[in-house]
Amino acid sequence: MSDIALQTIDVTRDYHVGGSMFSRARTVHALKGISMTVERGKTLAIVGESGCGKSTLARIIAMIDPPTTGTLLIDGTEVDIANRSITREMRGKVQIVFQNPYGSLNPRQKVGDILTEPLKLNTAMSAAARREKAHDMLTKVGMMPEHYNRYPHMFSGGQRQRIAIARALMLNPSLLVLDEPVSALDLSVQAQILNLLTDLQDEFGLTYIFVSHDLSVVRYIADEVMVMYYGEVVEHGTRDTIFNDPQHDYTKILFAATPRADVDSIRARLAAKSAA
Repeated sequence: MSDIALQTIDVTRDYHVGGSMFSRARTVHALKGISMTVERGKTLAIVGESGCGKSTLARIIAMIDPPTTGTLLIDGTEVDIANRSITREMRGKVQIVFQNPYGSLNPRQKVGDILTEPLKLNTAMSAAARREKAHDMLTKVGMMPEHYNRYPHMFSGGQRQRIAIARALMLNPSLLVLDEPVSALDLSVQAQILNLLTDLQDEFGLTYIFVSHDLSVVRYIADEVMVMYYGEVVEHGTRDTIFNDPQHDYTKILFAATPRADVDSIRARLAAKSAA
């Protein structure tokens, strides 16, 4: 098996915007030739301001949207989303966790149904086996088996994000796309979820694509950092290289504009708040 879990070659994504009485039709170039490789078991953080294209790239990697041009390879196999030729096995290799834990879970489904649905649709496992795996996954993400029969509205934001992570792991993926997974959470909960993701990566050998606008959170979890600006990659390197010696002017500006929200800083701020 190759050491490369993910590769993109000159990936572009264009959106055609219709004209109106006061404007002409135009094409928005959301991604402009993105090429990258991600090693198995590593975390690549994609950072940049809103509108830079990072979530568009995440959706292509997660096989939700096709690229306009370019090549996407998962475990060395080319993925052709546009022609709908993706197998169930390939779908299972990549899962995504979205930013909003309140909107990503069906409020009409119990947690057990949310977790077992991917297995019901993609495997031949029995109902008992699906239930057992769901109980086991709930435990692994820090929840309790009895939460299986409860509804999403009965949980906090952090608990819902744990459930979303558990759902993403039900098909034993090798790659998780994490699209702003902690930005909607309180500071103390952010630290808990980041630590959980680190533990799960070690246990399952997962590869992460971690999308964020917050460089200080990225500093805690990333092995490599890719900085995007208006659909282009302006800087890409190891975490230490990017943080200790950023080269591009945009990266320097991004650093200056980002408040410290890494795990150690979160703990220090909570301690100061408790002491006040």
